[in-house]
Amino acid sequence: MQIEKDKVVSIEYTLTDPKGNVIDTSKGRAPLPYLHGAHNIIPGLESALEGKNTGDELTVTIAPEQGYGLRNEQMVQTVARDRFQGVTDIKPGMQFQANTSQGRRPVTIVAADDKTVKVDANHPLAGMTLKFDVKIIDVRDASAEEKEHGHVHGPEGHQH
Repeated sequence: MQIEKDKVVSIEYTLTDPKGNVIDTSKGRAPLPYLHGAHNIIPGLESALEGKNTGDELTVTIAPEQGYGLRNEQMVQTVARDRFQGVTDIKPGMQFQANTSQGRRPVTIVAADDKTVKVDANHPLAGMTLKFDVKIIDVRDASAEEKEHGHVHGPEGHQH
């Protein structure tokens, strides 16, 4: 079956950075299912999979604009340390959820001292060219409920 809008697609994948370092992989896990055309995966990968079939294998290089976007330095900010109430040991690399005007957003700690904490709200892969090695394991029609909800449901039905 061919990949097109409203198909549930299951893929095996390995994601690497420009130096060939593995960022993520489905190896050792179940294939990743997603609802095609519902923006459940990054635009560049979804576009590359359009029209492919079960069993196809491909390597796709995705520019930042079609991945997690370009880095935006305005998303790096310094905030008062007291905004992290109850957290005594704040170190670079730690991640937290911040309440913003756009809702909850993950932030990564860049630096911290006694009075301030520098946070980065960019996606960790923003600005990075990504390479995906993908094998299409299965393509099926989405159920009416999956189409209505905009995502894949597990074998037991609706799960959130």
